[in-house]
Amino acid sequence: MYSMTAPTGRQMYFLTDPIEDRARTWDDYKKNYQATFTAQLMYPGVDHYEVMPWPNRIYLGKFKVEGSDERQPIAPSYATQMQVMVNSLNEMPLSNNKLNGSQGIGVLLSNSMMFQRFPTHKSYEDPQLSNFYGMVFPLLKRGVPVETVHMENLSYPQTLKDIKVLIMSYANMKPLTPEVHTYLAEWVKKGGMLVYLGRDNDPFQEVREWWNTGANKFKAPSQHLVKALGLADRTLRENNTVGLGRFIVIRQDPKELVMSANADAAFVNTIKDVYNSAGRKLEMKNFFTLARGPYLIASVMDESIGDAPLHLKGSYIDLFDPTLPVITDKEILPNTQAYLYDLKTIKGRRKSQVLAAASRVYEEKTSRRSYSFITKSPSLTQNVMRIKLPANPKTVSVSDAQRRPVTAFKSDWDLLSGTLLLQFENSSDGVRVDLNW
Repeated sequence: MYSMTAPTGRQMYFLTDPIEDRARTWDDYKKNYQATFTAQLMYPGVDHYEVMPWPNRIYLGKFKVEGSDERQPIAPSYATQMQVMVNSLNEMPLSNNKLNGSQGIGVLLSNSMMFQRFPTHKSYEDPQLSNFYGMVFPLLKRGVPVETVHMENLSYPQTLKDIKVLIMSYANMKPLTPEVHTYLAEWVKKGGMLVYLGRDNDPFQEVREWWNTGANKFKAPSQHLVKALGLADRTLRENNTVGLGRFIVIRQDPKELVMSANADAAFVNTIKDVYNSAGRKLEMKNFFTLARGPYLIASVMDESIGDAPLHLKGSYIDLFDPTLPVITDKEILPNTQAYLYDLKTIKGRRKSQVLAAASRVYEEKTSRRSYSFITKSPSLTQNVMRIKLPANPKTVSVSDAQRRPVTAFKSDWDLLSGTLLLQFENSSDGVRVDLNW
């Protein structure tokens, strides 16, 4: 969806849901929520989010937990963690930072991919869209931040502006117009590296379409692409020079790279050689990291070049932990993610501010020796807040919307980070906090 809208200038909203439509367990929901939440943050060009499409399903629904058949409401700890995550999105900045790793590799995508989604047709199968993932996963799993490039956006100059190597196949989709090949040919001639995968023998090659009707007599749309590149099918080689660029042909359907174990090595080596020939070095690793303002997002993959965990050292608030601890070392195991607030990014040690909370803050008031605000979140959920202050407060006062004192709260000062941890029960009517030092 991002590649579909990026060159158009349209506003994009990302959605992640703490609960899925499928009937699973709370444990499964939480695992997938953290993964998809991390994934959306790794697109630094998007800062608008839909946070929960059906709140009543989250707060009032009952689902099983692992090892039990009894349906239960959301655990207080998961509700708190979810609200910390959701509220952090209010402060999530746009960023020009990019995922760490070798940039400029894209995979061509088209809306027509879904036209071929029928599971079997004339014995040709594409299980689980493997012809698409066959081009993506061999690189993504090795820590290469592969982009998707929408074929329908090739008319926008910025679509291919930063792409150095473009991978494509017609095993899973077909070009809707011949102009697609005009744009691709122009890009290659100016120095682009185009890698084509496919045996061109799926039955959808034979549908009555523009490449085999009228003046066109091509058996497959890739033959039209070859002609547009100024090449001839009969003399086509694996590696072809076209202007300042290259056209590489791999006679395998992409699905063959991922439907059998260890079948992608030759493909990866080809991409490595092509990328290196453009004067760059293809970096391989088992993790991704991205900094956006004070937020540090990380993911470590399984099925990668190794199973070593990623260690991040610094001073962080762990935003996936509902207790919001301050930590100096974060270990991230394969197939897990991390969401951290980097305390070293805070400027102005004397400024009072809420850094993370399971609630939204309103009506902040700051003086030389005090800080107050009202905070709101769904009632009957537990709030946790990590608050930056210039000094350990001498008094901490919590009251409800009617200014009645709330005595059931906990506070704890962390000297090294200069932050106060504050915990109490949320109220949708609002809770007032007054801090004085």
